Amino acid sequence: MPVRWLFAVPAQLLLCAAVIGCSTIRVDDRRSPEGTTPGTSASARSVDQTARAPAVSAQGVTVPPVTRRADDARALLDRLLPRGVDERDGWAVDILTAFGALQIPPDAERLCAVIAVIEQESSFVADPPVPGLARIAWQEIDRRRERYGIPKLVLDLALGRSSPDGRSYRERVDALRTEKQMSLLYEEMIAELPGGRTLFAGYNPVRTGGPMQVGIEFAEEQVRRKPYPYPRSGGVRAELFTRRGGVYFGVASLLDYPVNYGEMIYRFADFNAGRYSSRNAAFQDAVVRLSGRQLALDGDLLRYREGVALSEVSDSQRAVIALQGRLQMAPGEIGRDLRLEKSAAFEKTPLYLRLYALADAASGGRRPRETLPQIALSSPKISRRLTTEWFARRVDGRYRSCLARSRQEG
Repeated sequence: MPVRWLFAVPAQLLLCAAVIGCSTIRVDDRRSPEGTTPGTSASARSVDQTARAPAVSAQGVTVPPVTRRADDARALLDRLLPRGVDERDGWAVDILTAFGALQIPPDAERLCAVIAVIEQESSFVADPPVPGLARIAWQEIDRRRERYGIPKLVLDLALGRSSPDGRSYRERVDALRTEKQMSLLYEEMIAELPGGRTLFAGYNPVRTGGPMQVGIEFAEEQVRRKPYPYPRSGGVRAELFTRRGGVYFGVASLLDYPVNYGEMIYRFADFNAGRYSSRNAAFQDAVVRLSGRQLALDGDLLRYREGVALSEVSDSQRAVIALQGRLQMAPGEIGRDLRLEKSAAFEKTPLYLRLYALADAASGGRRPRETLPQIALSSPKISRRLTTEWFARRVDGRYRSCLARSRQEG
């Protein structure tokens, strides 16, 4: 997944000038509270809703029915896991523990959805390496040094200090391979470099982690909403970088919320862009067709900054307000309903129901209620154009291969 770098380097604290961080773009990070980060808090599906939710049908693929007995679920998962996965038993236990804790039925389709995301994000490596991490880090450090006018000699002196493990900070930057290492290094720089704690106030810019690349803000919100099934000795951040924690938070992010999607691919898009982004992108498309205005189909109906909705009117909101006469709704009522865009409740609002009634009538048929968001992904390590749609289709291909294993081996 793409990596975005976040730095904070005031010039007046020169000895703390070189601090690095990275995060995978998600819902929770660059977009709304539901996302990548995605930001992060989400309206959780209730236990009863989760248990009753029908499995998403995979077109053209016959899969086994839902299995609830632990031995049946384990046998099914053994068939679904790709060949060659190291520590196969450990992955199976962690996946099924997450399903059990969240009371999600461990059927073939849901298990394959999780397997597909793990394959895409980490290839079943609990703390996956980031290719060229040290090189990218130094490029960013030097860029920030130049931006703030910090002499290279001062930077070298700061990074030449010994760190708690005996190596200099420079040596540890050179050796960086994973986000877990990056996060630990950053925490130590906060604590050990002169002025580090005052400068950063405990803020660590590594925003995602683990084998499913889940946002740390999402994980922190998840443990506030539901009991975490494991002992926590090192905090939520430390747990996210473990296999068991990364899988638990990834399963929660991917599956533990109610949707009315016809295919699993839209959950994969939400996983990358933020919960309900696929539904909201379809809503934006319906607005475009009714208003004639051009909108980015990004799944954000309001404007956000660091996961917080802004009071500034968004393009989508402005286009909907232009339809207020046909909707028979005042701007305040429209804004009230749009504030529910990151929850299942949005689909029950007068705005959602009236707009689709108009869109369906204008089209002479039912407009789609989900579509893949059109979002470009960017990072220092990406040399070609990647999008949320690319991510969703890539994971969907792995998902269908997993379902095929179920059919062939079952």
